[in-house]
Amino acid sequence: MKRQLNLWDAVMIVMGSMIGSGIFIVSSDMMRQLGSGYWVIVVWLLTALATVAAAICYGELSSMYPKAGGQYAYLTEIFGKMTGFLYGWSLFTVIQTGTIAAVAVAFGKFTGYIIPALNDASPIFQYGTFMITWMQIVAIGVILLLTLVNTRGIESGKIVQSIFTSSKIIALVVLILGGLYLMKSNLFAENISFGWSSFQNLSGGGWQSISGGVLMGGIAAAMVGSIFSSVAWENVTFVSGEIRDPKRNVVRAMVIGTSLVMVLYLLCNYIYLAALSRDEIAFAANDRVAIAAAEKLLGHTGTIVMAILVMISTFGCVNGIVLSGARVFQTMAKDGLFLKQAVPNNKRDVPERSLWLQGIWASVLCLSGQYGNLLDMVSFVIVIFYMITVLGVMYQRWKRPDLERPYKAFLYPLSPLIYLVIGTLFCVLLIIYKPQYTWPGFILVLLGVPVYYWINKKKSKVA
Repeated sequence: MKRQLNLWDAVMIVMGSMIGSGIFIVSSDMMRQLGSGYWVIVVWLLTALATVAAAICYGELSSMYPKAGGQYAYLTEIFGKMTGFLYGWSLFTVIQTGTIAAVAVAFGKFTGYIIPALNDASPIFQYGTFMITWMQIVAIGVILLLTLVNTRGIESGKIVQSIFTSSKIIALVVLILGGLYLMKSNLFAENISFGWSSFQNLSGGGWQSISGGVLMGGIAAAMVGSIFSSVAWENVTFVSGEIRDPKRNVVRAMVIGTSLVMVLYLLCNYIYLAALSRDEIAFAANDRVAIAAAEKLLGHTGTIVMAILVMISTFGCVNGIVLSGARVFQTMAKDGLFLKQAVPNNKRDVPERSLWLQGIWASVLCLSGQYGNLLDMVSFVIVIFYMITVLGVMYQRWKRPDLERPYKAFLYPLSPLIYLVIGTLFCVLLIIYKPQYTWPGFILVLLGVPVYYWINKKKSKVA
């Protein structure tokens, strides 16, 4: 791999992969689950704290193992090939490809807002409850287009990433500043006046006060959205083999990128809470809370501008995830744990076959058409592997204190403990109160176990 990416490129990958569709959508469901602007802010703050803490921990591992494959390489080095394979397997089956599909489907939904004919058109194919719509075709088209762009070389991918990430960051800043300037009446105090009191209204039938287990389940469900909106920053570790001075630049990119994105997210939520009432946030059409806020501030023109912003955002996000993920599958193939066809680079020094395998499977997942289902499935599995990786930092400190660490996790052991506590709380609450968010991911991970033994058995026969 040629080292063609500098610190700016790495930060753009972090921020571009994080900022997709979630920040424009998920606050609506968070409000339905908890009914208080105070709780919505608390959930976002917890997510921000956990995200930055995890990035700090990953920085230590990235400085120790500055090679392609990132998190897969860390888990393999620390816990062995099987753990690394299960992560890579989960990455291919749902984490990376599921995220690509979910964000691409969101792109299709917002395209449908700009072009209503896409929303109103009859399904291309329907059999029972399964259907293929034009918005799904748009989503698949975006995935395949960006896969093609990235097969043209890392320069093509990074140019697209820089342009679209810069555009959406500027647009978010304009949204925030414009919202502050154009707001006619500020509803923020009203929306947080409920304090720690919590309410739920999942169907529009009226707000019900909640506590105990229902509240815990509501917090977990709300965190699914905020966490999904804040993942994929680790994608920059996947391309460590192509970053200049990776021992320093990868950790810098992760900490700078995650910190800036979480600040933008908190400010966006302030605009939502200041511009819209509780009901307007909770029951925004199709959960498009950002469009509801833009309409309140600028009228119909604002909704068109916001829809275009989300399309830019999701397009750039898909590009960042497509660019990064294929490097992991190529590294796995080199280790004999993925299809050997994914090993070679093309003449432009990029893993073209790995890119197409990723793009085709993500396109298949798009056919589910259910952004929410993909989101729910992905978040739990991602957090589990984040926790294992963060735990690996502490394990290596205990087991291998002699290893060179060009960068040591800031505020260790507090930083890994913060993530492990918040991550454990999230996972336990989901398992107890929202098991439907957990078992699909569990099944996919467990399916990797027999696949791993089958691959090793096949390798031993060949040997």
